[in-house]
Amino acid sequence: MNHFLGIMIESLVAVLLMLTVGYCIVLNRRLQRLKADEHSLKATIAELITATEIAERAIGGLKHTVRDVNENLGSQLTAATQMSAHLKNQLAEGDGVIRRLSKIAIAARTPAAAEPEAPAPQMSSAKAVAAAAQAFSERRRANGLAA
Repeated sequence: MNHFLGIMIESLVAVLLMLTVGYCIVLNRRLQRLKADEHSLKATIAELITATEIAERAIGGLKHTVRDVNENLGSQLTAATQMSAHLKNQLAEGDGVIRRLSKIAIAARTPAAAEPEAPAPQMSSAKAVAAAAQAFSERRRANGLAA
């Protein structure tokens, strides 16, 4: 019986060793797959880091561009506001000049209407105002008052 018990224990140890070797083979395959996955994961992480750096540089460039555009638009907006105010003032002055020229033209027509002359050809109001302004300036020059 001693002998039989020894063979049984030895057989059990042999079976357990075979199971251990089989399990080690399975674990080895799993570890190889894990290492392969680790390498692909490292490559993916490296690509992500590169893409992140590129994106950070692009964002920095965009921020710089936005800052430049904001400064340019601000200065252009300020210049446009000043130009608008300047044009508004010039339009107001031009309107005043037109009113004065209209009054001059009306005043110049009144004495001319009293004198019987040949009927003048019809002019547009702009031409009439220009003609009246020219006549007025010629009278001023003739009187020695240069305008």
